[in-house]
Amino acid sequence: MATTTATETKTLVNYRVEDGIAVIELNDPPANTYTYEMNRQLDECILKARMDNDVYVLLLTGAGDKFFSAGANIKMLASVDPTFKYYFCLHANEMLLRLEHTPKLVIAAINGHCVGGGLEIAMSADLRIARRDSGKIGLPEINLGVLPGTGGTQRLSRMVGKSKAIELMVTGNTFTFEEAKDMGIVNDIYERDGFMQNVMEYARQFTPPNKAAKAVGNIKRSVQSGWEIPMESALAIERELQQRLFASEDAKEGLAAYVDKRPATFQAK
Repeated sequence: MATTTATETKTLVNYRVEDGIAVIELNDPPANTYTYEMNRQLDECILKARMDNDVYVLLLTGAGDKFFSAGANIKMLASVDPTFKYYFCLHANEMLLRLEHTPKLVIAAINGHCVGGGLEIAMSADLRIARRDSGKIGLPEINLGVLPGTGGTQRLSRMVGKSKAIELMVTGNTFTFEEAKDMGIVNDIYERDGFMQNVMEYARQFTPPNKAAKAVGNIKRSVQSGWEIPMESALAIERELQQRLFASEDAKEGLAAYVDKRPATFQAK
């Protein structure tokens, strides 16, 4: 469970580790809207998973079966001054950047409606799997007179292109998970029955002994770090990470297993 203080009377983010997977659950149903307190707890869970050598994958989801997250708590935002709003968005941006640059695979299990800041959280994950016929997805902040201010304008445009992203955000329309998959926002859609069990099974393939966890993490690091820098600099990052992997026990095991024509058994070493 996330650590709480005297002023945080409720655990707003559930945390558990199962089979090398840190399951991080936004816990304020039905809508799982987030406040500053929830963001603090989510940040703590992200850091906890990042520093745990027995965690190889982070899995984000929402409590209940109606919402992954409806984004920021609008009543909270309406009741605070502009300065607090600014720092609230700043902290959320810093938190999602930490999640995005954590050198471990992050999967968002979208189990219900995923709108506004909820989609901004999901877009900071590496992979997104949605539950069929469980809700809508989109960035409707325009209807509140604001923009998607915790990375939405930047991450969505990088996923779907500038023109399509602008269209989706200025109309404020929400759309189905199938439409999101067609646009590349969602990677896959799983059936409603057994959704979380199937997502967990999917996540386990990226943990030892099935995959070399360091290689998975370094693939992510190479893509994230190299995405927006010149190609020569990005290739230098790639070479450096590859050199580190060549020195790992898992690389030795993977190469030996290939030569021996047997399945590799990885140990995240």
